Amino acid sequence: MSLLVYSAHATNEGSSSQLTTQTSLKAMERVFLRSERAHSTSMASIMSSMSSTRAWNILEKGNLTTPALIEMQSQSHGKQSHLRKAAPAGYAAVEGARTMLNDMIYESMSKYDLEITKCTAYYAEQCAAMQACRGQISSSNYMAAKSRLKIVHAQSTLNQMQGDIAVKKQELKNHKAKCDEERKNLHKHLQIVQGDIKVLTEILKMTECKTFVQTELALLHCEDPCSKKHFITFNHDGLKQKVSQLQSSLSKGLMQDTFKDLYERREPVGFANLLEADARQMPFVNKTDFNNPPVPRTSVPRNPCTDPNAGAPSNEQKSKGKGKCSLSKSPSCPKLRERFLLLQAGIKDEQENLVEEIKGMQESCDAVVATLDTEIQNDVDRGKEAETDLADAMTMEATSGEAARQTARKHDGLDLDLKKQMKICSNNYINFESEICALKKIRGELYKKLKGDSPAFFQDCKVSDWNKEECNKKCGGGEEKLTRNVLTQPNKGAKCLPLTALKKCHLEPCPVDCKLAPWDGWSKCSAQCGGGVQERLRDVTVAMKHGGDECGATSETRACNGEACEKDCSLGDWTAWRQCSKDCDGGTQKRYRFVAERAKGDGKCPGRWSSKRLQYKPCNMNRCALVSGAQTLTCKQELDVVLLIDGSGSLGQAGWDAEMKAAKMFVGAFAGSGTQAEIAVVLYSGPSTWSGVRKCFGSSTIKVDQEVVCKIKSITHFTSDMAAVQAKIGSLTWPQGSTLTSLALIHAKQEVDLGRKNAKSIVVVFTDGRPLSYRATGLASRYVRKTARLVWVPITRYAPLGSIKQWATRRWQENVVVVKQFEDLEKTEPIDHILANICPKNKH
Repeated sequence: MSLLVYSAHATNEGSSSQLTTQTSLKAMERVFLRSERAHSTSMASIMSSMSSTRAWNILEKGNLTTPALIEMQSQSHGKQSHLRKAAPAGYAAVEGARTMLNDMIYESMSKYDLEITKCTAYYAEQCAAMQACRGQISSSNYMAAKSRLKIVHAQSTLNQMQGDIAVKKQELKNHKAKCDEERKNLHKHLQIVQGDIKVLTEILKMTECKTFVQTELALLHCEDPCSKKHFITFNHDGLKQKVSQLQSSLSKGLMQDTFKDLYERREPVGFANLLEADARQMPFVNKTDFNNPPVPRTSVPRNPCTDPNAGAPSNEQKSKGKGKCSLSKSPSCPKLRERFLLLQAGIKDEQENLVEEIKGMQESCDAVVATLDTEIQNDVDRGKEAETDLADAMTMEATSGEAARQTARKHDGLDLDLKKQMKICSNNYINFESEICALKKIRGELYKKLKGDSPAFFQDCKVSDWNKEECNKKCGGGEEKLTRNVLTQPNKGAKCLPLTALKKCHLEPCPVDCKLAPWDGWSKCSAQCGGGVQERLRDVTVAMKHGGDECGATSETRACNGEACEKDCSLGDWTAWRQCSKDCDGGTQKRYRFVAERAKGDGKCPGRWSSKRLQYKPCNMNRCALVSGAQTLTCKQELDVVLLIDGSGSLGQAGWDAEMKAAKMFVGAFAGSGTQAEIAVVLYSGPSTWSGVRKCFGSSTIKVDQEVVCKIKSITHFTSDMAAVQAKIGSLTWPQGSTLTSLALIHAKQEVDLGRKNAKSIVVVFTDGRPLSYRATGLASRYVRKTARLVWVPITRYAPLGSIKQWATRRWQENVVVVKQFEDLEKTEPIDHILANICPKNKH
């Protein structure tokens, strides 16, 4: 018989191995327990061959031949022993021999009983220890297998992080190179613009009205014979030279836009020869269609561009007055300086825009760099975590494997000890049984010889097998009480063995349930969109042993980034059409569509002002009807209106007069009984020098007089006395300065803040041309639109209508009233359009 030796590399116990083990243990258990049947069979076999000589030899071998027994043996053979005095004769001698032998038999039976108890206890303890070893081996193998799973996962994470880090580092490198190139180009452009500002500063010094006479400030309007483009130049050589030093295309474009209303031809002109030398040309891309047949060869025309003066008048032509350039009417000195101030302000705007663009680009680049650096660092950290997990898992795998091997060796040692002890116990059983048989043999012969020929009958006490009570523990070693009954009382034989005993029980190890650590974090998604997988693991802190509860799942996966990589948003249904925005003069109704589901991935979604989400339709297209006796439409709504009147020098006297008449008509529309409106009026112009402009826009803490230096004058604050307002407008004088529209808007915002709580705020701006600063005007417009409706009245085609549409409150069609020329401003139609826009009767 042998026990099954478990391999340290086995992950579980196979059914055949379990059956073999159970068979071996059962066979060994039968040896250790030494059943009553086996005991009886063995005793009968020994007694059948037991002789007196053999019995005496067995007793001598077991050191059971006491002096008293030897004396009795001698008497039974008629010999006199010298060890003691003569033993009593007769009945007393017989009973003494019986009693002594019964005691010896009882002692041997007790030893035999104790040996069984000791061997069975050893068997139970050894089997429990071996079972614990098998459980530990299985647990170590399980931990090793889980460690291998963690090793594979950590290696996979390391590989993924290494690939991601390499890609992101290259992306970061490319991004930095792109940002450096863009920054270099912007700084280069900024240097050009700053150079143009220096040139224009010198031009402003040259165009001081005291320096030039009227004839020196004449403009020449010329035509290039090759391109047929028109351009302008100046009659003053020094001024012409300075203008030719302007480098940026923006400066040339602004020159074109600023002076195009000062020569007789009103078509837009270019600056060939003078201002187009460095203009960028779009590259020509040659594409060949091989399906077309060849066309006939065309002869190259003669080059007509042979004029040495490139379209400019020659000295001879100037002297005769017959050049290709016509002398325009000389502009007044203030008007010319205003144009150069506008040009200077435009370039200054570009400089500030470039500085802001460089700053914004740098912030954007830094943000992307920070994001990529963070992502790279996160991947590095995850890689380090994976390296730590890999090292821990490899250590755990090695530790678990070594623990399994050591436990297997321990199991083999226990198995070997059990087999050795089995032989010892089996020999001891036979020896004790032989002693008992020998004592019984000698007892019978001695009794017969000492008593005579009477037959010897001895009935030793016979007890039943042990009955086990319930063990006080289910596992891990407890105690149970054993009881047995007397089957046959002794009759001249050995007395009964003890009828109660305590025995260890359930020595097998208790079941150990599996214990799991908390879940680790989810791994990085395997795909950014279109469906990926994330995985997370958790460690086994205590493996299941000895039939305990098995471990739950130690890994989980879930889908991630399942959204489509490019899915556009979905829009809801159209709302109902809203109320018409105007009572007459052509209003609009609008309806909306809201986003029902946001865009996913790189999907697109129409903006809130897109026609896919916002639609208009015309309504109330009828002409506005005037109240009987009224000059214009009238307004009775509760409004706070701020009127900004342009006083720049570009108006001219006729333009100024027309604007004053229009302002009076506009104010008069709010007069009369039942009026609820209040009006504030601001007259705006600007300094005639660049140093004055810098004071108005500067960051100095020195207080600047807005009215004196910046020419922003508050004519009246909010009042309902329209007659008084008209009178103040009539007493105004034309300031003839530049155009600080942005400061006027800021001043209007301050007036709005002083208005009534429940009144709607409206700012109406009259302007005849471009503001001194587009950039500042755009910022100020957004500032005003936060609390008031911003309405623009651009006059003449030289007003920057494209920008004004962006500056006005949406929808610009109802907040921009275009006046083509100053003569139209004296009519009632523009005022009626403004009033129809801002004062519908059914708006509350």
